[in-house]
Amino acid sequence: MNLKKIILLFMAGAQLSACHSPQPKETGFEWGVVPQHPDLSWADSVGNRYEPNNKVAVSANSFGAVADSSILSTDAIQKAIDHCAAAGGGTVTLEPGYYQTGALFVKSGVNFKIDKGVTLLASTDIHNYPEFRSRIAGIEMVWPAAVINVVNEKNASISGKGTIDCRGNDFWDRYWNMRKEYEAKGLRWIVDYDCKRVRGILVERSTDISLSDFTLMRTGFWGCQILYSDHCTVDGLVINNNVGGHGPSTDGIDIDSSTNILIENCLVDCNDDNICIKAGRDADGLRVNRPTENVVIRNCTARKGGGLIVCGSETAGSIRNVLGYDLKAEGTSTVLRLKSAMTRGGTIENIYVTRVEATGNRNVLSADLNWNPSYSYSKLPEAYKYDEIPEHWKVMLTPVDPPEKGYPHFRNIYLSQVKAADVEEFIHASGWNDSLRLENFYLYDIETQAKRAGKISLTRNFNLTNTKLNIDDKQPVSLEKNVDDNISLEYIRNTDTQLVENKVH
Repeated sequence: MNLKKIILLFMAGAQLSACHSPQPKETGFEWGVVPQHPDLSWADSVGNRYEPNNKVAVSANSFGAVADSSILSTDAIQKAIDHCAAAGGGTVTLEPGYYQTGALFVKSGVNFKIDKGVTLLASTDIHNYPEFRSRIAGIEMVWPAAVINVVNEKNASISGKGTIDCRGNDFWDRYWNMRKEYEAKGLRWIVDYDCKRVRGILVERSTDISLSDFTLMRTGFWGCQILYSDHCTVDGLVINNNVGGHGPSTDGIDIDSSTNILIENCLVDCNDDNICIKAGRDADGLRVNRPTENVVIRNCTARKGGGLIVCGSETAGSIRNVLGYDLKAEGTSTVLRLKSAMTRGGTIENIYVTRVEATGNRNVLSADLNWNPSYSYSKLPEAYKYDEIPEHWKVMLTPVDPPEKGYPHFRNIYLSQVKAADVEEFIHASGWNDSLRLENFYLYDIETQAKRAGKISLTRNFNLTNTKLNIDDKQPVSLEKNVDDNISLEYIRNTDTQLVENKVH
């Protein structure tokens, strides 16, 4: 090997080593009395391992991008990205200003940097987003590209303190009008799939991708979807989908059948699930059978939305090994929500959430094996029995065979050190029947002020200890048909404290 090759190999190794930044080991988590201390060693290896190099720096303005919100700059920005990728990677920038764009595709080795003072204005014309096969709300189908896409790439990033304004209001209005029409026809179950809307960010089938520091707002559909990907980081994003209205299905961050993901330092304000973990829906999700596993969520704040951390309802490929800590839930519906349906299948297990401050929530914990039946189950009305229907309708109508394969399972759930105030109902956790129970839940060191205590039913080994409840209506937690539970609560009533130990078998 000649000297030049040795030097190049040495430099490449040095660069990769410098970019690789393992997450520090966390200690000090408290879960109460548990059969064994959880093994969280996997949490040290999540997130992107490499960053794009700085080999070249390219301004998209030199390729024709114009800081004029009335001019479409998609082609010019894409040419800059493609040029940078062809040169071996580097950084693409824009001069300060407002740029209108359709779908952009970031390539391997490229850092697309949206600096402070730069605002990308997404085109409101859906024809500026080419369609391709992706996965939407749990099934694979043809769907428009996102505003910014990273598809089949590696070692790429979107960064900077600028703004991506997806201007999704038109898509929101279109959905609400279509939903009204579809509900009247008995088609509530398919309207979310027929009404095509544009996502904010899509990372699909990619590795070592980082998204950092920018503001994402008013997305037409989900904000940031990481799909079929590995070793990705979402750091410091501000997602605000409640500007100028309340967009339907505007999830903040969706981790979808992906592994080794780090989400940190994000603020998410949306009109659906804030940070959501997904793994496919019904027969199509069971066909794909890809889990989401090894996800760390830390130092994040959720404001308006469907839940700080939500697992489901798409659970077919299974969800496991999720750690959330040092979090805030300020006005979002639920601190931890687990949801599925009797056709979803899969397992939610090994979920660890701790050190949370919450206020203005519906629940601290919600766990439902049969969530939202009007949305969750597909049935073709008689009026359509003899019509030719779209491919994705057929996918949604495909039954799970045998039916038992579609039963979801929730087990090994840990929630500790939560302080919550101004809550509607402390807990709603229910299994399905005697043979399909919630299993091995460990809730520890929780202080909650709520209007109502809530309900725990059809569980096995449900543990709720070292917990103080201040309940406005003075009614205790309703306990029904639980097996081997360990529930020890302090009910605080004004200045009086009453210790209540309930055991229902």
